[in-house]
Amino acid sequence: MMISSINPATGHEIQSYEQLSAEDLSTLCVNASHAQGDWMALTIDQRAALLREVARQLETGKRQLAKLITSEMGKLIGEAESEVEKCAWVCHYYADTANQFLADEVIESDASRSMLVKQPLGLVLAIMPWNFPFWQVFRCAAPALMAGNGVLLKHASNVPGCALMLEQLFQDAGFPSSVFSTLLISSGQVADLVADAQIHAISLTGSEAAGRSVASVAGKNLKKLVLELGGSDAFVVLDDADLDAAVKAAVQSRFLNCGQSCIAAKRFIVVDGIGDRFVEKFHAAINNLQVGNPLDAETTLGPMARDDLRETLHRQVTDSIDQGALLLAGGQFLPRPGWFYAATLLDQVTPGMPAYEEELFGPVAAVIRATDEQDALRIANDSRFGLGGSVWTGDAARGEEFARRMACGSAFVNGLVKSDPRLPFGGIKHSGYGRELSRLGIQEFINAKTVWIK
Repeated sequence: MMISSINPATGHEIQSYEQLSAEDLSTLCVNASHAQGDWMALTIDQRAALLREVARQLETGKRQLAKLITSEMGKLIGEAESEVEKCAWVCHYYADTANQFLADEVIESDASRSMLVKQPLGLVLAIMPWNFPFWQVFRCAAPALMAGNGVLLKHASNVPGCALMLEQLFQDAGFPSSVFSTLLISSGQVADLVADAQIHAISLTGSEAAGRSVASVAGKNLKKLVLELGGSDAFVVLDDADLDAAVKAAVQSRFLNCGQSCIAAKRFIVVDGIGDRFVEKFHAAINNLQVGNPLDAETTLGPMARDDLRETLHRQVTDSIDQGALLLAGGQFLPRPGWFYAATLLDQVTPGMPAYEEELFGPVAAVIRATDEQDALRIANDSRFGLGGSVWTGDAARGEEFARRMACGSAFVNGLVKSDPRLPFGGIKHSGYGRELSRLGIQEFINAKTVWIK
């Protein structure tokens, strides 16, 4: 069976790849298990040197790697270059901090000496999405590898070229063979792989449905699991906010990566008194977006990654309009090759509409009106998702108090939600559990072992 790579900007096939057979998959898992044993025997400094070499390759090959990302999933070339740079950053970060994060911790007890030691779990299966085809992988792989684990990557089926390039980067950096391996397999093969005794932990970034499916199998087999699922982040604008700054951030947060980001702002909650002015400015800014070839530097809105995703998004938009949402901009396919969708603005969104209840994974902004600050907080937390959120206000103390009461994993005051290697990343509720990045991210996939000596 073949796995095809399609250019979203043209709809044309780039290349097809042969899917792994069951026999080849089994052999690869055995090789990875053996390689992990040798990898964990290296010192942290030895592992760090190799990870820094991966970072160097990312930095020197940034332009070509970015073109690969853009060709396979449609990201603007400038955004793709930034993604590659961020991957190099996370490699440097864990190479620099792993000794600190993995150091033994001496603990007073009735022993002559007792301590907490941090050891790798074994093989980590990384099930990753297409929207940030390098970054999502590196934010899992960099800490997992530095902790002494091996990584098997099951990437999204529409970015096989990126998946194979990631494996090549580790090989070219001098990593032992099979410590990081890409698996070109179908989603139908994942359940058996999760259950395989050679897999010790799983990290999944994807949809709610994928999370439930993998969590069910992982639970039955008692496997450690980190889930980063969907999000419908609130972007709350209070009555004392700098509207120009808020609008600028709103456009960036909503339309970055053509709106295909779990932590993109999706629900724009504005309080009475400033709502009309915010919407007017937001509308004007959206109309200034330039649709075009994602490889052109002048383009500010590229294609969606797949046609089926565009179809789903359009259904959510039309159903919301049918239920009373006011269409101010967009709401249509664009008459050009590829999977382009117009930048869309919906106002007067209310509970029950898809734009209120569901994740809009594309270039669609939903405006929800609130009577006051308390009502805005209620609406922000009125979601089954809990990944991130932001609040915009002229009073930093007021913003911090509001952020503390937001039901999400990351709350930003006067800034768009983003991931940062130095800060924990993850969600609550239907947005998943566990944390990536920071000290917490490297300690998700360790055995925190007590050693007691008398």
